[in-house]
Amino acid sequence: MKQISLVLIFTLINAIAFAQSTKKTMKEMLSDYEFKTRCVKIDDINITYLKEGKGAKTLLFLHGLSSNADAWFKNIETLKENYTCVAIDLPGHGKSSNLEEAYTPTFFADVVFKFIKKKRLKNVVLVGHSMGGQASMKLALQHPEVVQKLVLIAPAGLEKFTKDQGNILKSVYTAEVVKNTTNEQIAKNYALNFFEQPTEVSKMIEDRIRIKQASDFDAHCNAIVKSVFGMLDDPVHNDLEKISQKTLVVFGGKDMLIPNRYLHPTLTIQDVGNVAKDKIKNATVMYIENCGHFAQFEKPKKVNLLIQEFVESD
Repeated sequence: MKQISLVLIFTLINAIAFAQSTKKTMKEMLSDYEFKTRCVKIDDINITYLKEGKGAKTLLFLHGLSSNADAWFKNIETLKENYTCVAIDLPGHGKSSNLEEAYTPTFFADVVFKFIKKKRLKNVVLVGHSMGGQASMKLALQHPEVVQKLVLIAPAGLEKFTKDQGNILKSVYTAEVVKNTTNEQIAKNYALNFFEQPTEVSKMIEDRIRIKQASDFDAHCNAIVKSVFGMLDDPVHNDLEKISQKTLVVFGGKDMLIPNRYLHPTLTIQDVGNVAKDKIKNATVMYIENCGHFAQFEKPKKVNLLIQEFVESD
């Protein structure tokens, strides 16, 4: 009887180990992107990226928190007619490597700088959304020689948080919280990004639910939380006056994520926009009516037109 019990225990252990070993990674479980994916190694980090078009000017797209390069497909499909369009999965996101790093905007900026140099990108206009916007500002400050212009769509980094406010956010946003987000809450979280949610968002929601079963999902959850902490611990707010590049800042007029409704209930989106207008010497701030945080996905035609007019301006 004892031998049978031991056999059952070992069988169970082997079954669990086999199940874990046969789990797919996030990269394997995510849906195919709308454009062909490519891969490059930057300091032992596998970076997945898209590259379309052959224009003299390069639009380099940086996505926001918990997003990926595919979030730009509505922009790339139009803008690739006139520009070289490159979108990358930042480390810890999409199909790029998960790392044991401090995912700060400075870290992301360093990776993107090395990507620009390795791929020999020329005449680069950085286009950053939300977290990607804060990373774009960091890169423009640290390596101004590789950034011709900046396009910031609902950028993080303009809204200032005190240390106490940052600690509040850190206390409630943990890897466990991210990991245990229910399917219903995932859908609600995506809805907060839009004034009118496009039908294509269903692919994002399905992917987010699917990757909960990925073998590296825990590492991804840690990366997401570290990215939030990084934005708080590595601010750009006090350096905005040093940004020299001509800059276009675009907000959805109905953004529900910026400003933070809980910590800054009296702040308006115009208040945040005015920070860019007042502190970035060459900034133009635009607002898109009836549009949420994810402006480039909700109102792609309008955003594409703004980008093209800005890139072609003197």
